[in-house]
Amino acid sequence: MIRTCSLRRRLPALIPLFAVIQLTGTAALAVDPPSNDPPQQVPPLAVTEIAPGIYVHQGLHAEATPENLGGIANIGFIIGSESIAVVDTGGSLREGEALLAAIRQISPLPVRYVINTHFHPDHIFGNGAFAASHPEVIAHANLPRSLAARAGDYLAAARSALGQSFLGTEIPNPKRLVGKTEDLDLGHRRLHLTAFPPAHTDADLTVYDEKTGTLFAGDLLFMERVPAIDGSVLGWLKAIDKLRRVKAERVVPGHGPVSAPWPAALDNEEGYLFLIATETRKALAAGQSLQQATETVGLSERSNWQLFDAYNGRNVTAAYTELEWEE
Repeated sequence: MIRTCSLRRRLPALIPLFAVIQLTGTAALAVDPPSNDPPQQVPPLAVTEIAPGIYVHQGLHAEATPENLGGIANIGFIIGSESIAVVDTGGSLREGEALLAAIRQISPLPVRYVINTHFHPDHIFGNGAFAASHPEVIAHANLPRSLAARAGDYLAAARSALGQSFLGTEIPNPKRLVGKTEDLDLGHRRLHLTAFPPAHTDADLTVYDEKTGTLFAGDLLFMERVPAIDGSVLGWLKAIDKLRRVKAERVVPGHGPVSAPWPAALDNEEGYLFLIATETRKALAAGQSLQQATETVGLSERSNWQLFDAYNGRNVTAAYTELEWEE
C-alpha cells in the first residue's frame, strides 16, 4: 500500500516486489564439456534460437513463486566458436541450473562469461549455477554498490516468495565492471557492452551481438508487462533515445517477447514513461499529494499492460519523488 505523504516530502521510490525481494554447429574449436559443471537438479529450460547461435528463454508475466522458480525474466546465451556468454541467469539457483542444462544440450563449449544486465533478483539469482566453471562475471560499475545496499532485503524476500525453490541461492559478486563500454570475443563473435546512467536502475547494461544485430536490452525494455521504475524516469527516457540509435535487427527485452522490427519495439514503453512524467508534473503543479497522484496518474494506460495495478502506483511514487525536486 502506498502511504500518503505531504507535498514536497521526499520518499524512497517503491520498487517492484521481486526487485525488493525483480548451436551453430560450426564451431572452429571443439572441447569436451567442463567436468566441473554442477550436477543438474532440474529439467533443462525451454529455449528458442532467435538468431544463429543465440538462445532465449522467455520469462513469465507473473510474480516469483516456488512453482516458476523465480523465472519471470528473459534470460539467454550466445555461442561463439570458442566460448559462450550467458546474459542473465534467472531468479534462483534452480533456474540457473536449468539454464545450464539447456546450454549443455546444445553446446559443449565453456561458459566463459556471465553478464548481468542489472541487479534485480529475477535476473541474477541464477549466477551460482555457473560458479563451478569459473566464468568471468560482468556487470555495470554501479552494480556491486547498489546490490550490497539491498542484499539483505533481496534474500529475505526471495526466500519468502520461493520457499524450497530458493535453497542455495546467493548474492552474486561480479568482478569485471563496465563503466562505459567494453567488447567481448567469443571466437568469431564480438559482443559490445554498454553501461547506462540511471534509468530502469542505476546499473543498466546492454549486450549487442554484432554478428546478428541482436540487442539484449535487459530491463531497459519491457514489452507487454508494465515497466518498473527503480532509477530515474527522466533518465530512462534519455536511455530510450540512445537505444533508438542502435542498429539492431531484433531486441531481447528484459520482459516480454523478442521483437522486430527495431526500434519500434520501444514505442509503447516510451509512451508510458512519458505519460507518467507528464502527468506527475501536472499533479505536482496542482499541489496534489503523493497519494492523490498515485490514484490518478497513468491510469489511461491500464488496458495496455499486464500487472499494471501491481506496479503503476510504485512508478508514480518513483516519478513523484524524483520530479518534486525538479527545477
